Amino acid sequence: MTYAQPKNLDEALGLLAEESWSILAGGTDFYPSVLERPMPSRVMDIHALEELRPISVEDSHVRIGAGATWSDLIDAQLPPAFDALKLAAAEVGSVQIQNRATVVGNLCNASPAADGVPPLLILDAAVELVSHAGIRTLPLQEFTLGNRRTARASNEMVSGLLVPQQSVQGQSTFLKLGARKYLVISISMVAGRMVIDHKGVIEDVALSVGSCSLVAQRLTDLEAALTGQVASKDLGSLVSTRHLESLAPIDDVRSTIAYRMDASLELIRRCVNTLGSTPA
Repeated sequence: MTYAQPKNLDEALGLLAEESWSILAGGTDFYPSVLERPMPSRVMDIHALEELRPISVEDSHVRIGAGATWSDLIDAQLPPAFDALKLAAAEVGSVQIQNRATVVGNLCNASPAADGVPPLLILDAAVELVSHAGIRTLPLQEFTLGNRRTARASNEMVSGLLVPQQSVQGQSTFLKLGARKYLVISISMVAGRMVIDHKGVIEDVALSVGSCSLVAQRLTDLEAALTGQVASKDLGSLVSTRHLESLAPIDDVRSTIAYRMDASLELIRRCVNTLGSTPA
């Protein structure tokens, strides 16, 4: 195996322009994966690239650097719209894992049960990809293509996540169901963000579900149905099974299809009730 630890981003991009590399950030997903398949022939360790670490609030967006860990995110001073992402961060493994694992690494691993994806979907996050040829951005929905599949080209690396300022509004929350409370892969998980005006009317709402399809999904039909409604602690009564028709869960060792659908419906209702009863 060839191992490289570039000193800066430009050096990393130079290596990627010449050959294909497996990129290692925190390593918490990387090392378990090599128990199931051969070790990659070339590994690039970007953990020490401090220029990729910052989380910053800028005029047009909030930026989460590709090297930012889950602990960095938890400690960052961010608006309540990021509470869902912080709640998800607190359930990503143990504290030791949170100190090492990166938010972007969770996305690049592209597991259907990746905890970070539903909260980032409700923030309309975009993925910034950089190469020697330049920079491009993709909506998160277009970056994650399926189980362990992303739109990253072999000469690119993810440099950060961009959340537009217009999506940094309202309150948010995250609910996860597993066989136990912590250190578990989810059966289903739900993230929600809601903006309520001074009259108590819902101006904007974003809802997403993970672990119930090859990629996490926004529930756009339900979002449209809730927009313009009066917020209340009983808002979840408006949610029905027809709002979950886009989901495609599977039977596996953690759950049956039927249980996943029932659990997702209950989680969505609880999420909506929580957001609907939160003061504007």
